Amino acid sequence: MPRELADVLHHFIPEAGPNPADPARLESASGVRPVASKPELPIVAVPVGERDVVRAAFTWNLAAEVAREGAQTAVVAPASDADSALWPKQSAGPQGAVVVLTPATNLGQLYRAAREIAREKRSAELDPGAGGLIFVRIPPLWLRNPQGATELLRWTLLFTSSESHDLLESYGIAKLLTRVAPNGCIGVAVHGARRMGDAEAAFSRLANAAWRQLQLSLTSYGLLVDDLHVYQAIVAQRPIGMVHPQSPAARSMGDVAQLLLEDARKRIQSQ
Repeated sequence: MPRELADVLHHFIPEAGPNPADPARLESASGVRPVASKPELPIVAVPVGERDVVRAAFTWNLAAEVAREGAQTAVVAPASDADSALWPKQSAGPQGAVVVLTPATNLGQLYRAAREIAREKRSAELDPGAGGLIFVRIPPLWLRNPQGATELLRWTLLFTSSESHDLLESYGIAKLLTRVAPNGCIGVAVHGARRMGDAEAAFSRLANAAWRQLQLSLTSYGLLVDDLHVYQAIVAQRPIGMVHPQSPAARSMGDVAQLLLEDARKRIQSQ
């Protein structure tokens, strides 16, 4: 699926005067160039309801595909998910697909926990060029109290089917996100479409409405094939790329993960 309206500037950084702690000034004063710290891994927020096992499975499987590429990743979720059916109960598949539970009770706390994981993963990487990203499960109800959520919602991934009610729901979430993080990037992955043309049409409907009503440019992350293999992988509690590697669902999962990883690497380079 083509990526429409994707090349937009998300953050506007004002010009500033010399900073007393600026590395260039420190170097000129001491003659020693400071060692630059590694940029943190990007964080992508994923709104997933407490009973939405399918979208949670998409999130976990995307993390597994990122890990299979040799990149650093993890899924961060509230500790309240511990007894839910959202996540696998065993550590199966690539290590990076592990779910990290945090005692956060609001979006601000969830962001701070995710940022700590992002720092740890970035420090642990062996190949600086591999990059990576951290997925964060956002309880949609928490968006009603978005205090401290601006940083967390700078990059958000929405899953939507091609059904009208799902597209309307995704539009509503996108509208809310623009109020909380006006300069944020919102990406969309379409699932449940039987043909690529249906997925493209669904994304176009959502993207056109967002542009007309909100002046919001959505980024397409392609199509996730939602077939029997997805549900079999959920039951097996293993990544679909390992259980059914040749299935259309596994291939589409890899394609979407690649698009996300490419954008994550660009974000790292821009830091």
